[in-house]
Amino acid sequence: MHWTQLILAVLIGYLLGSIPFGYLIGRMRGVDVTKHASGRTGGTNVYRALGKRFGLMTGALDFVKGAAAVLIVRSLFGNEVAAALAGAMAVFGHNWSVFLRFRGGAGGSTGAGALLALNPLAGAILLPIFLFVLFVVRIASVATMTVGVGSIIILLAFYVFGVSPASGLHPALAQLPFGLLVSVGIFWSLRPNIARLLAGNERRIELR
Repeated sequence: MHWTQLILAVLIGYLLGSIPFGYLIGRMRGVDVTKHASGRTGGTNVYRALGKRFGLMTGALDFVKGAAAVLIVRSLFGNEVAAALAGAMAVFGHNWSVFLRFRGGAGGSTGAGALLALNPLAGAILLPIFLFVLFVVRIASVATMTVGVGSIIILLAFYVFGVSPASGLHPALAQLPFGLLVSVGIFWSLRPNIARLLAGNERRIELR
């Protein structure tokens, strides 16, 4: 594996992740979501600013850009470490977008999309958990943290128990850096939310 591949994986993942779909959707509707509620550009804040339809649209697009980062780098280099790095950097790009002076979201949807592309079995396990916490427990920050912690636990379990897709192309050990990096990015971004969770006054998603 050449270092050039890893550098390109970082750049591709970060730049794709930096596309601020929530901000762009808000601007199309005449709203600057960075000045509303949490100031983030992810689906939850767009939901609060513009309603369910645009919040779901933002979440879906953020999900796709995470998956796209993994799939593009994998197709270019055929290397799982590079693909994992691209997926993680998509989350960092989403959270600290170069196009928004290093502001952004929290990375839940982008991380979930990247994991599903990186390891479909792991993603298929984690995605329902993420959606359950998001729409049933209705605490977006906890759902987002579930993506980071869940990625580590599932990929580590896959490695320990020798679970891998039938194709054998996605070794969990090579993908573990994804879970570790995504967790760092998510937890750092959610520091204010964690403080509110500990204080018992974290915001919930109002579905009505």
